[in-house]
Amino acid sequence: QVQLVESGGGLVQIGGSLRLSCTASGSTFNSYAMGWFRQAPGKAREFVASISWSTGNTYYQESVKGRFTISRDVAEATVYLQMNSLKPEDTAIYYCAAERFVPPERMGTMPQDRMDYWGKGTLVTVSS
Repeated sequence: QVQLVESGGGLVQIGGSLRLSCTASGSTFNSYAMGWFRQAPGKAREFVASISWSTGNTYYQESVKGRFTISRDVAEATVYLQMNSLKPEDTAIYYCAAERFVPPERMGTMPQDRMDYWGKGTLVTVSS
């Protein structure tokens, strides 16, 4: 049984930084793409960034390019999202997801209800 557990959320000031972690268990993930999504209050969940577990290739939503960095530690079975220069509009619940046999850019376009696995989310609040 695959499990994804997010951590690292919290309250941060505008312009600050946070690093989210997603620890994966229950499988070997060489054939997976891993991604981060977010859902702001009153809005639909949206794609943020993704990474190929095997190659490390990455893909980003335009609004976070240059501010967010996704990475993975294969030995620790963990995917990270380093978030810098945070803005109030980055406030959301951040979810980790895993999908087999797709390149990372496909996670940004495929129907979310077809994603293989989801974590329960971690809340990020950006405030002045």
